[in-house]
Amino acid sequence: MTGTEDLYGFLLAKGEVPTTGAIIDLAEFARLIEVLADRGFRVLGPALRDEAIVYDDISSTADLPIGWTDRQEPGRYSLERREDDALFGYAVGPHSWKQFLLPPTETLWTARRSAGGEMAIEEPVPELVRFAFIGVRSCELHAMAVQDKVLRDGPHVDNGYALRREGNFIVAVNCGEAGGTCFCVSMETGPKADAGFDLSLTELIDGDRHRFLVETGSEEGAAVLRQLHATPATQGDRQAAGAVVARTASRMGRTLETEGLREALQSSPDHPRWDDVADRCLSCTNCTAVCPTCFCTSVEDHTDLAGETAERVRSWDSCFSLDFSHLHDGSVRSSNKSRYRQWATHKFAHWIDQFGTSGCVGCGRCLTWCPVGIDVTEEIAAIRAEPSDDKDQG
Repeated sequence: MTGTEDLYGFLLAKGEVPTTGAIIDLAEFARLIEVLADRGFRVLGPALRDEAIVYDDISSTADLPIGWTDRQEPGRYSLERREDDALFGYAVGPHSWKQFLLPPTETLWTARRSAGGEMAIEEPVPELVRFAFIGVRSCELHAMAVQDKVLRDGPHVDNGYALRREGNFIVAVNCGEAGGTCFCVSMETGPKADAGFDLSLTELIDGDRHRFLVETGSEEGAAVLRQLHATPATQGDRQAAGAVVARTASRMGRTLETEGLREALQSSPDHPRWDDVADRCLSCTNCTAVCPTCFCTSVEDHTDLAGETAERVRSWDSCFSLDFSHLHDGSVRSSNKSRYRQWATHKFAHWIDQFGTSGCVGCGRCLTWCPVGIDVTEEIAAIRAEPSDDKDQG
């Protein structure tokens, strides 16, 4: 071991991890998964399932999509083999981390009638699970921050979400591939993770040399790194990592002009482009299901035939559903046009008024997983290009 490595080990032991980063090899990355499991985390990361890269439980690097990449365009998704054995050589798949923090279906309470006729209501206690998310992209970190602001830090706290969010360990990965539908650069949410992580990795592959540049973002991240054999990053390592991020940023599949976007959308409720996109939109809700920031839900009450038990269940919902805006006399948004317009203007404009940030992080999932390939960046560009004087509210 060199004197430089001795100094680095000394700084690690003191918890003074250099901000210039560290290097771990594949074997130490595999140990990272073991260390997190030993610390009591449920370790989740990318895995191949049903011809897609999704998020699932992992126990070793063998569970990761080694050597696979994705090809994405509006309405299209496919996997291809890479020419190397990258562990994170893809963009993002249909899953987002919100499925673990805000489950698609959750029982809020159950009521049971006792033998004496009394009704007792029980609220299930969420299971105390500490999640370790491996492979979180910068756009997804920004999405988590959006949901934190609404569900954890806002005036109406979702206790289940807050509990699941507590104690997470996040291993971010700076993107080495830009998807054909990505536009995180336009939204200023990537491709490099800048906050919200415990450890951040940049995957570096030079021929047979496969390693990760690691940066720490928390004291717990530094503590985990101390359990690994890490060496100090060289200037060459840092330049290589910077080149990965710069290359990805230059290869975005889509762009979106955000300057003045809020005002442009809020002043165009009657633009004829809304009619055009409504003719193509299926109102299938795919875009909101895959979106990492959408948090709309609905509740249903169920009672057994004997009237002895009842329960209230909350499930993900969507502003594209006809029933979502149903009031006493029907749906407020009965047309495809009104529902698509509501989604787009809320996501890119009204959200800013409500929460101080855009509701879009540029991950591109809504483009990729739209069955008819509607490209929101194209729709918005068309609205901005031709201001409308139309007065039909649709």
